[in-house]
Amino acid sequence: MAKTIVFPTDFSTASDAALEHAATLATSMGATLLIVHVEEPPLAYGGGELYYGIPEPDSERILKMLEDVKPKDPAVPFTHRLSMGDPAGEIVRIATDEGAELIVLGTHGRTGVTRLLMGSVAEVVVRRAPCPVLVYRETAAKLTPSKAAAAG
Repeated sequence: MAKTIVFPTDFSTASDAALEHAATLATSMGATLLIVHVEEPPLAYGGGELYYGIPEPDSERILKMLEDVKPKDPAVPFTHRLSMGDPAGEIVRIATDEGAELIVLGTHGRTGVTRLLMGSVAEVVVRRAPCPVLVYRETAAKLTPSKAAAAG
């Protein structure tokens, strides 16, 4: 059976950075990358209007963004999948359905109130995944402006 590494992306810089690691692992394991984006369904009220008046997600635009996510090395085999639902739940479901050897995902490394309010997809995936999970977190220097620049 073919080996699969599930690589979820939210199109962030944290995801972009993790893709390089996922591609390297796919090469060393002889695996195919399954690049996944999970679109959350819009929140609708009883009257059918959408939360904050945000229109339905533009699936065509999202699919194009997903197709643009690919390993730099053209020798790394990959496929794309667009899914709808709860991101953590869908990532775990896809990894289970595919018999994935590994999930590689990037995280923003949010802590405190931000994490409490937004939740942590990475944390839920780590707890529920049917396989090992590699969580790649960008360094603080890449996530925030340099303290030296601020002090200068």
